[in-house]
Amino acid sequence: MAEKAKGKKEISKKTEETKETETKVSGKKTAGTKASSKKKAAASKTGTSTKRKTVSRSKSTVSGKTTKRSPARKAAPKEARLKVLFATSECVPFASTGGLGEVAGSLPAALVNSGVDCRVIMPLYEKVPQSVRDKMVFMGTGTVPVAWRRQYLGLFEMKQNNVTYYFVDNEYYFKRAGLYGYYDDGERFSYFSRAVFEAMEIAGFYPDIIHCNDWQTALVPVFQNSLVRREYLKTVFTIHNIEYQGQYSTDALDSIIGLPNSENHVLEYGDCINLMKGGLECANAITTVSPTYAREIFDPANSFGLEPIISKNGGKISGIVNGINTQLYDPAKDPYTAAHYSSSDLSGKYECRRALQSAVGLPEKDVPVITMISRLVPPKGIDLVMEIMDSLLASRDIQFIILGTGESHYEDFFRGLQERHQDKVRALIQFNAPLSHMIYAGGSILLVPSRSEPCGLTQMIGCRYGNIPVVRQTGGLADTITDCTLGDGSGFVFSQFTGEDLYNGVTNALDRWYQRDDWEALMKHDMDLDFSWNASAAEYLKLYKQVISE
Repeated sequence: MAEKAKGKKEISKKTEETKETETKVSGKKTAGTKASSKKKAAASKTGTSTKRKTVSRSKSTVSGKTTKRSPARKAAPKEARLKVLFATSECVPFASTGGLGEVAGSLPAALVNSGVDCRVIMPLYEKVPQSVRDKMVFMGTGTVPVAWRRQYLGLFEMKQNNVTYYFVDNEYYFKRAGLYGYYDDGERFSYFSRAVFEAMEIAGFYPDIIHCNDWQTALVPVFQNSLVRREYLKTVFTIHNIEYQGQYSTDALDSIIGLPNSENHVLEYGDCINLMKGGLECANAITTVSPTYAREIFDPANSFGLEPIISKNGGKISGIVNGINTQLYDPAKDPYTAAHYSSSDLSGKYECRRALQSAVGLPEKDVPVITMISRLVPPKGIDLVMEIMDSLLASRDIQFIILGTGESHYEDFFRGLQERHQDKVRALIQFNAPLSHMIYAGGSILLVPSRSEPCGLTQMIGCRYGNIPVVRQTGGLADTITDCTLGDGSGFVFSQFTGEDLYNGVTNALDRWYQRDDWEALMKHDMDLDFSWNASAAEYLKLYKQVISE
């Protein structure tokens, strides 16, 4: 998990060079491999691949506090097709922990369908499946400046669904069980951000725009402005969650980042450095993942200490709501559900409910099944659910199924809730994507009572499956769900972050559930809503064109 803005971490100063290992997979050169033959060693030095030629690199040398900058690159020849490199720390289906991975797995494909040459670059984590690695093509090797030393870079390419993916290989940084949560995350993603530029040289791909996402790639705009300085290149930075900012000790300036002394102020913030702050200051344009969230982060209560920086850069901030992958989330052909159904034939929906009840060991009854699929952390409104659920279960003939992991005291509460209501509750404390599909399809009511929600995908997926959302009016929830309590709408919306307001929203939904004709009409309405990426991709394309024209 990425560290929160309030926390600070000391970055360990490292002096050892990265050690690489050799692996062979299906006769191909694969993740973590270092060239061992003389020919491959030469390729590493010259920046050329034994499989493909690469453009020679203009290298930065960094020593202590004195940095020799690369000469400004002349503008690359412009082509009619807009070129975008989408830099992300995670991407579905390769390696992901949440919403950013879902966006990275869907938006680039939608942009490609809109005529953009959009390619994705991400780290080659240990958890990337072997079946994916077998399809990769080795592009070449190079080295990446990490302050005063240089670290190995291997680059692999894969094409899937018309999108080109680049994978940055360095086992020292990325051969680990998880994606985040390590003491040296600052160094790992500083390396990755700089590797983006080196990878462009190896691949011979020179984008008009690098689209950066969250603090893990926030140094890309900083490096572009302070060290790399590609004249043809612009940067866009998207805030997926401003609470996680990449905040570290100022020691990191010399030990891992290596900016010129005159540029350190871009990252300095208070008594530490803040990577997101640097990205906000340096990017040509800033987006958030919903229009409401773009307005909310100007409020000190929602900016987690970055309100002065947000205000300073307010003129380049806009909000574009996320979409969902409507091919992945399709009740008419979902491979994980017991039956298929659509807005024109809901019979499979009720079969999915019975299958879900059977799968989790609940009585197969014709009752409302309240569901929740969420990380168990405070911003998701877990405290409100804890406040109301015992009394709700005691007073109503309902069932409740929750899926997710998170803070231990939340996990323990829901395990206890199941013990107290054994024939009504199942607490599934796990991350299980196939099971989440079963819950979306089998559920009646979906709880999304977030304290803050930059966009949220759960509520849109719920609509797609006829699992009617109960949401708090905040961020992307406010932009995607309209209240139907008094008539037309797509869900049940409450405004105050209180247990009482959530309780009222849930009981309103339960009362409507018993009005079967109205409830089926609501399900059909929600299932027909367009939450695809098409409209969002059009907005991003408009933004990209605006940025490169400035």
